Amino acid sequence: MLNGTFNYTPPSALTGSARDYRYPRGADLQARIEGFYKWQNLRRQHGLWPFSRSAEESPSPVTAARDDAGGHFRGVNFASEDYLNLASHPAIKQVAHEVIDQFGMHSAGTAAMLGATAHSVRLERRIADFLGAAEAILFPTGWAAAYGAIKGLVRPTDHVLMDALAHPSLKEGAASATKNIYLFRHNSVEECRRWLQKIRAKDVQNGVMVVTESLFALESDTPDLRALQALCHEFNATLLVDAAHDLGALGPAGKGALGDQDLLGKVDLVVGTFSKSFGSNGGFVACRSREAKEYLRFFSPSCAYSTTLSPIQAATAMKAFEIIESAEGQTLRDRLLGNIQGLRRSLIDAGFEVHGAPSGVVCVKIGAEGLARLVARRLPDAGLIANLVEFPDVPKGHARIRLQVMANHTDDNLGDAVTALATAHAAACEEFEWLTRERDKLRAHG
Repeated sequence: MLNGTFNYTPPSALTGSARDYRYPRGADLQARIEGFYKWQNLRRQHGLWPFSRSAEESPSPVTAARDDAGGHFRGVNFASEDYLNLASHPAIKQVAHEVIDQFGMHSAGTAAMLGATAHSVRLERRIADFLGAAEAILFPTGWAAAYGAIKGLVRPTDHVLMDALAHPSLKEGAASATKNIYLFRHNSVEECRRWLQKIRAKDVQNGVMVVTESLFALESDTPDLRALQALCHEFNATLLVDAAHDLGALGPAGKGALGDQDLLGKVDLVVGTFSKSFGSNGGFVACRSREAKEYLRFFSPSCAYSTTLSPIQAATAMKAFEIIESAEGQTLRDRLLGNIQGLRRSLIDAGFEVHGAPSGVVCVKIGAEGLARLVARRLPDAGLIANLVEFPDVPKGHARIRLQVMANHTDDNLGDAVTALATAHAAACEEFEWLTRERDKLRAHG
């Protein structure tokens, strides 16, 4: 505040997006990127750059962090992706210590060149069994698995038909594989059908891959996977489903939307990650044949040319599967769902709108990017650690605050989060209105 009003924030810190700098011009590759840093740093100087923060402690329900300018803050943690709190589970940590003593820290090779370990081999089998698939293959990250599944199988004359809101890892994989990419309206089975009809009317010689997610985190909704798989059978296409956000955390026995829709073992390709619900890092592709697994091992670049998971990562993910399939796992999922539903109710009662259906990601609608940045600026001081999502990750004017729920959040944690968000939002709205009036005055006076 300054003289009973707010400090003036430059409009350029409240406007613009990273997309403005996606395609810089100029012959000097180093010089032409300076504009992004200038814009980013302007936001940073005014406390409007809530990204690139670092954790000071474990991803617990209450934790400490620093912003990328070094500022320290502490609060209820709704920014970490650890839905079942397995990252700090005592059994997970014990396994990690035991494997360090036995195998050391490093796998020391690709999966084709002695990088596999006894733990990674067993983990691949466990994943396949969990999903009712014939086989599964590990990747260094979930991003690498999503990218590599498409890049490994799709060739330049093939076609990729993808939900418009699919994750960037999937879009980048498609873009690297073929120019024949078609986006269908989010969750529209009918539009997907129309595209398949058009493609197959002209080309019955080349492959078609249909790509979607089992849970779209930023919208918190699920497609009709059964209908999409039926379309793929009808038009001789392959269905790939990215199950990053619901597998392990939601649905019967932690099987997510695939279990809900009775599709275990029936979807052609399932991509997943250990970084959301399994307390580890790494990713995988589950497939319906040994042939597909072996082809991906040698022709998917993010598998063939990447060092495979460390024995620690593989063993802790394996232990996470054991917990997830146990009575304790069901208790954690029940607690997580209760927290999700409780948080959504409290946010609605406080006057907020939330996206979609109950899931581990609760996105609160804010609207204008400038307003959302002002809200995010106030959250650390209000005691809430949460993430801002803005254009181009969501449509322009649809910025939101992303709250990621954990099983071990308490009722007090949920209440503190809602109170902090409400306090930050109210003050940000007041400041946003003041800044708008000040801007209008400056424009009126030339």
